[in-house]
Amino acid sequence: MSEATHAPSSSSPGGLKARDDEACPCPASADDLAVMEQQQLEETRASKIKTEGGGGDADDFDAWMKSRQLIKPDDQLELTEAELGEEVTKVLTPTNTNVVRNLVVFSFKEGEFVPAPLPGNTVTLISFAGNSLHVDSEEARIQIEESDEIGYPLPMPNYSVVEQRETIVDGEEEGEGEGEEDEKSEGGGKPTAADDEEAEEEEDEEGKQTEGGTETEPGADDEDAPAGAPQAAAAPSKKRKLINQFNYCERATLTYVNPKRNVDTQTIPPPRSQFGGTVLQWIIYDSYQEDFEEQQKASGRTSVKGKAKKTFKKKTALAEMLNRKYLRCWQILERMINQNIYDDIGNDYRYWEDPADEFREGEGNLLPLWKFQYEKTKKMNVTEIVFNPAYYDLFAVCFGSHDFLKQPNEGYLCLFTVKNPSFPDYIIQTDCGVMCCDIHPNYPFLIVLGLYDGNVCVYDLRDGCKDPMYVSRGVNCKHGECVWQIRWGPDMSDGEINFFSVSSDGCVFQWILMQNKLWVTTIITLYLENEVADGPDGTKVILKTGGSCLQFHPFDNNVFLVGTECGFIYKCSTLFSSKYLMTYNAHNMSVYRIDFNRFDSNIFVSCSGDWRVKVWEDMRPDPLFIFDLGSAVGDVKWAPYSSTVFAAVTTEGKVHVFDLNVNKYKPICVQAVVPKRKNKLTRIAFNEKLHFIVVGDEKGVTTSLKLSPNLRAMVKPPKKQLYLDQTTLQNAKLEKLLSLVRELPEGAVVADPASTVRS
Repeated sequence: MSEATHAPSSSSPGGLKARDDEACPCPASADDLAVMEQQQLEETRASKIKTEGGGGDADDFDAWMKSRQLIKPDDQLELTEAELGEEVTKVLTPTNTNVVRNLVVFSFKEGEFVPAPLPGNTVTLISFAGNSLHVDSEEARIQIEESDEIGYPLPMPNYSVVEQRETIVDGEEEGEGEGEEDEKSEGGGKPTAADDEEAEEEEDEEGKQTEGGTETEPGADDEDAPAGAPQAAAAPSKKRKLINQFNYCERATLTYVNPKRNVDTQTIPPPRSQFGGTVLQWIIYDSYQEDFEEQQKASGRTSVKGKAKKTFKKKTALAEMLNRKYLRCWQILERMINQNIYDDIGNDYRYWEDPADEFREGEGNLLPLWKFQYEKTKKMNVTEIVFNPAYYDLFAVCFGSHDFLKQPNEGYLCLFTVKNPSFPDYIIQTDCGVMCCDIHPNYPFLIVLGLYDGNVCVYDLRDGCKDPMYVSRGVNCKHGECVWQIRWGPDMSDGEINFFSVSSDGCVFQWILMQNKLWVTTIITLYLENEVADGPDGTKVILKTGGSCLQFHPFDNNVFLVGTECGFIYKCSTLFSSKYLMTYNAHNMSVYRIDFNRFDSNIFVSCSGDWRVKVWEDMRPDPLFIFDLGSAVGDVKWAPYSSTVFAAVTTEGKVHVFDLNVNKYKPICVQAVVPKRKNKLTRIAFNEKLHFIVVGDEKGVTTSLKLSPNLRAMVKPPKKQLYLDQTTLQNAKLEKLLSLVRELPEGAVVADPASTVRS
């Protein structure tokens, strides 16, 4: 009973339409359908109450209707109709109250503080420009109407049900006069939902055929169509179907198709041969046995070879260990023999004191000790001498050539020791001349070399001297010209070891020892100040100058001095490379060496090929002392034991020792070490612990010289200040000397105190 009662309410709108069409042939609108459904629902409810007497389903229906009613709380505020009809406007603003609105920033353009712009309240997550239009927009419809052809059929937009019904009603009104008699003659049959779907499918197929470009003859439709079919269905214009809801168009072009070409080639057929045989079971078995035996023999051979290789490696390792032990023993034995041979020189090296210095005030002399040389370096120049900071009797000597037209095909670095002057303890051979070197102050086994071809390499003496641990490779990872001086730098903040180098190409590089390679960065490029020349194309070009020496400040690791080939000394910093801290117009020729005073870091000395040695004070453009030695000065060094003593070597083969506290105008010792016409001195170095010096010449010979007592005299403390140490006394002595030079009478003119020293 309940199913029969509810059947009309659950019927489709098509059934309702058919029922209404019996009374009225015109289709019902949406409002008429809603009214009819409400009436049917009330009739069904009344029939339920009548038939069931108000029980069962009626109670359920009342409960269901109650659940649909709104529940009003007891404490709800009672409002009048006027209050309920009043509109309350609430405005939501995106203003952020937490934003500070009184911030100001300094404007360099305006020269005053201006308010800072407020940050926006909108956060854009993604933004990109597109050229697609929504299909329901007015612009898209205009574009579809203007374009007659679209590459692919586009789907219909999702219109509302009312719009679809209006189009159907318009179509039926147009064909109403012709279709009424046909509909009546068919016995009053009404269209159903299935008929509507079939009609829509037919319309879709017709739309596809028309859009795909199929053309039919004008009279074909009249012949194929039945006489009673309504013609009003095809009358209304159909909206173009789109692929998606956006205005999507695709265009295609026809390109030129290249003609095909066949190329045939004929090759020589491979040779053929026929083979036949009878294969039995025992033949197969025997062949497998032979193959297995051959595999066993091959594996046995490989195992024997592997064992032989392992035993050979073990033997070579044992042989190397034995060789090292034997070499150590032979070195000790050789040192003992040399000490016995050079016993007199060894005693002078330790205990010689010249008694004649007591009768010579302000003068001293040098006692020659050993000569260190290596057979393969007899025709090479000594380019650098550096003492090991950990072992005072061990020093490194570099061998190369200062003559650019006669460069050897090899270079050497030899480490000599005073305990064995006959042969070097370590020998490093390179492919070109070694121009400079430096030993790390914290790791005395690390040595860095600067080569004539612009490369640098790092050796670890613990691993041997054959192969370098690091070497610069490539065009961009080297200097363009000869490397003149190289210095280890302090370890970086992350513990990486680094060093600096200067070259004739005008660049100062910093090299960092990475895990597997050298990392190079340019610290500064040396340009001449206020020197601009016209380029080939008329542009102004700043002239560069080549670097010749490099020396870091003893206490400030970021400051260093660079001597150039033009005679200037530039004070630079590793923190920035845009400007020099100070420029000294030092010499008229290339600056060969610079050295800082061991007791006062503001005092440094320089030498040049213009025969002069000058003593400078930091941030003073004029030198404090000038000495003319009569020939080119190859090297100059401050003494580590005195604040006023320094020594220099000249191309005449002489060593000049100065003590500014004794004589401010000429050296207190001038001594010839090598013949003047046949040889020249190039480098000099002071020993850090003992009072002797080492000088090198152009013949590859290194000579050690002992200083007499007058050349190494120490400052005696006053009787009332015996507690003062030697460092304090040396600083006081130097400060007293500098005070005499700095203070000048009014109106006095500084004369050039240079004088030629004659021996």
